[in-house]
Amino acid sequence: MAHKHITLLMTLVALSLGFLVSAFEPSPLQDFCVADSTSSARLNGQACKSPASVGADDFSFTGLHIPGNTSNPNGSKVTPVTVAQLPGLNTLGISLARVDYAPWGINPPHTHPRATEILTVIEGSLQVGFVTSNPGNSHITKTLQKGDVFVFPVGLVHYQRNVGTTNAVAIAALSSQNPGVITISNAVFGSKPAVSSDVLAKAFQVDKSVVEQMQAKF
Repeated sequence: MAHKHITLLMTLVALSLGFLVSAFEPSPLQDFCVADSTSSARLNGQACKSPASVGADDFSFTGLHIPGNTSNPNGSKVTPVTVAQLPGLNTLGISLARVDYAPWGINPPHTHPRATEILTVIEGSLQVGFVTSNPGNSHITKTLQKGDVFVFPVGLVHYQRNVGTTNAVAIAALSSQNPGVITISNAVFGSKPAVSSDVLAKAFQVDKSVVEQMQAKF
């Protein structure tokens, strides 16, 4: 009888682990599923191209060696390589990005709703950090040098800042072919239609005029 109980318990544990794994990127059921951007099929992801029409270009991306244009208010540029740029990533649960930073440039606070990110500094020095969820809201931060690696857990608000006097470059790997990105300032102050200034004034405990000034920037 005890043996049956142990067997049942192990079965339930195995099923639970399987459920947790399936809550993230599903395991592929075939060699590949190259994204078909022309398909009108509505899926949680993208439909597959016919294997007969798949070629090497579906698994290749060119241009990550080219520095991004950092001439913008943030002083940074993200060059993504997700399923949108590299169709062969479809269903594989992985992507990456190159991030360029001007001196003192920032990759502003943002989240990836579907991916953990691991960042490697290629050139320069970066201050990086993330903030834990409520109610703690702990700020975990560190200054990285060339060759250093830092991980940002899935869904948490995080950022990077170039703290050097020269350009910086980082490569980020993400645990989804379509990680998504929500830039906090854009979402809060630049939504269409706008979030009521009354709501934001109360949330940030500032005057409505301050909120309206911020909304005008986005």
